[in-house]
Amino acid sequence: MTSITPTAAAPHDQGWFSRSEAWLDSKGKGAWIAAMVLGFVFFWPIGLALLFYMIWSKRMFNKSCRHRKSWTRHGMSAMTSSGNSAFDAYKTDTLRRLEQEQDDFNAFLQRLREAKDKAEFDEFMEQRAAAPAEAQDISDEDIGDKRH
Repeated sequence: MTSITPTAAAPHDQGWFSRSEAWLDSKGKGAWIAAMVLGFVFFWPIGLALLFYMIWSKRMFNKSCRHRKSWTRHGMSAMTSSGNSAFDAYKTDTLRRLEQEQDDFNAFLQRLREAKDKAEFDEFMEQRAAAPAEAQDISDEDIGDKRH
């Protein structure tokens, strides 16, 4: 019994749809978006069909996810050794200094928030203390008017 293994079709054996899809894939996401926009301009059902196809085949989101992963790789490169001990010592010292400055700045912001909160609370307490005194003055005037 022999098994038949599928082989990759030569470009001329592919249909027009497969060739178009491969060509758009080689040009990137911008080509897909341009094709969709042109489809909407010339005959809106074609643009709509391309939009649905892009969403269904996940072509809309492929490249953005790949770029995000590359950014995480760049962030991790700060932790690796360069092989030069002088540079590594400088990098370690600079990172330590920046972390210390960040901690100092966060402490400053915390003190600033606490000072603002205290000022607002003190203002509230002053207004609250002034309110009963004003109410007392008004009631004293009412009593004085009734006596005359």
